[in-house]
Amino acid sequence: MNMNFLAKGMELTSVSRAYIEKRLGRLEKLVSETALFEIEVDQDKKGLYRVEVMIDVEGKLYRADEVSESVEGSADLVVDELERQLTHEKDRLTTLERRGARSIKKKLVIDEDARF
Repeated sequence: MNMNFLAKGMELTSVSRAYIEKRLGRLEKLVSETALFEIEVDQDKKGLYRVEVMIDVEGKLYRADEVSESVEGSADLVVDELERQLTHEKDRLTTLERRGARSIKKKLVIDEDARF
């Protein structure tokens, strides 16, 4: 996993950075090794933190951002959203693959008396 961090309007502490990396580790099983993670953390004038994560997986882009009172809270919400997006895409591709296999199986005739 390649990760690029960008902090705007604040200094990103090593504790926050390690926490975000740990949380994004949950997504490792859903993406390939060549996935590029771009993490942007910024703080607005009200003191709220915005965490935005973009994942580029073989040309397909997944993105989520959240605003909360802490970097860790925003990171948790972003990881949950990205996990939902990646799981949905993985399930969709698996379903299409199985549907295609069923279609081929129906068209394949081994025995005229077979019941499938």
